[in-house]
Amino acid sequence: MARLDMYVQHLVKHHATHLVLASGQPVKFRFPSGDRHSNSVVAHNDLAQLVQEVGPRDAMAALMRTGRAEFEHKTDDGTDVHVVVEALNAGSWTVTVSPASAAVAADVALPPPPATPRRHSARPPAAPAETPAAVPAAASSHRRRSSSRVSLAPGEPAINRYLRLMVKVGASDLHLSSDQPALVRLHGEMQPLEPDAGPLDDAALRALLLPIASPRAATAFETTNDADFAHTIANVARFRVNYFIDRKGMGAVFRQIPFEILSPEKLGIPKQVLDLCWLSKGLVLATGPTGSGKSTTLATLIDYVNSNRQDHILTIEDPIEFVHENKKCLVNQREIGTHTASFKSGLRAALREDPDVVLVGEMRDLETIAIAIETAETGHLVFGTLHTTSAPSTIDRIIDQFPADRQEQIRSMLSESIKGVISQVLCKKKGGGRIAAYEVLIGGSAVSNLIREGKTFQLVSVMQTGKTLGMQTMNEHLIELVKSDLVEAKEAYIKSNDKVGMKELFKRNNIKLDLA
Repeated sequence: MARLDMYVQHLVKHHATHLVLASGQPVKFRFPSGDRHSNSVVAHNDLAQLVQEVGPRDAMAALMRTGRAEFEHKTDDGTDVHVVVEALNAGSWTVTVSPASAAVAADVALPPPPATPRRHSARPPAAPAETPAAVPAAASSHRRRSSSRVSLAPGEPAINRYLRLMVKVGASDLHLSSDQPALVRLHGEMQPLEPDAGPLDDAALRALLLPIASPRAATAFETTNDADFAHTIANVARFRVNYFIDRKGMGAVFRQIPFEILSPEKLGIPKQVLDLCWLSKGLVLATGPTGSGKSTTLATLIDYVNSNRQDHILTIEDPIEFVHENKKCLVNQREIGTHTASFKSGLRAALREDPDVVLVGEMRDLETIAIAIETAETGHLVFGTLHTTSAPSTIDRIIDQFPADRQEQIRSMLSESIKGVISQVLCKKKGGGRIAAYEVLIGGSAVSNLIREGKTFQLVSVMQTGKTLGMQTMNEHLIELVKSDLVEAKEAYIKSNDKVGMKELFKRNNIKLDLA
């Protein structure tokens, strides 16, 4: 008899609706009246063996590929059950078993939660009758086309109801804060996920959020009140997750990471930037404020390398966001805290792992920056990100990270290794959606000389005169988006770092700027 069959016997005997087995957790039986736990705990290795014992080969392949498997199983005594396996990470699985007759996922209406605050509820908001939430006239067309009904698989965590609706309405971020209703960022603006929904208190948020935290994230949140990790809904989306505590209680932000990596054409990446993907060594940086699309741009560039070269790509991320399957390249993706201790330790180890291309998710400290520059100098193509707003400020930020007695040396090293800086912002697009505006600095002799001589303030002039090399300033691209009727003049002005220069460009191109 398969080990799963013994659990199914208890499921049938007690007339439970679901059996839930989770790594390192007590066995749980689900009833209409609530959950009941047994005294026995399932170790992860035992759970993995249990699944592999009964799982069909195609389901196990799907589990390895997507982190989710779903299949039917018939026990020795003839009971048909439906099995769903979710791999949260390498050491944490959840297996949900239900009688096959009850396995079809029903349409579950998302809240609205009650309009009055729930101060002491420890349970997540219950699903009311299937009544779509009212949509105000001011809501976007995306929202008007979407009802509040989404399908949940048996045993799926409650937070997925919010995430599925977030994806359905086309939002980029979901914001959950204590004593506030759920909010999303849609086309760059914050708005309620569901009109007329009431606030969620700290207890309700903890009940929603804590069950999906990985063991590492749960420990980090418990000790530091902050945690970062990734969460996946198979065949829907991945999410970069941040948990935090503020003065009112627990909060979280979910950033949607689509499974599909956008093409360079869809992102509007200039050809000269794509040409950087053919370099054998050097440093290429994507910069911009949080939420400007840096990760999306780098994912597209890495995918371009993966599709066109036959090399070894190594990524070091916190957490892993876009998942890259092997195409023409071998791709290894390492996550901070799970596969390596830090960016600097992962980058040091990378030099012994024979990579051709290295992606550093964030160059956040002096040592990481120093190793990245050395790696770029020693025959590797290094992609990285910084939270700077322009190409000149990126160069200054890197150099200023170092003590004064090292800055001359770093200036010289950077002048040789820097091959490209792509600074970007996301602008609201006319008619809905968002579009990226890029500032592009391409490395060359003129750029190297200015960096070496400490004259980074002259890099703007180099970009203005280097259009044939693919360079452009942010203002130049913003004005092109306005002239192409893709972006409003006011939006371009707001996103510009050089507003005096932007006004001059408007005047020169006879574009009216109305800031009323």
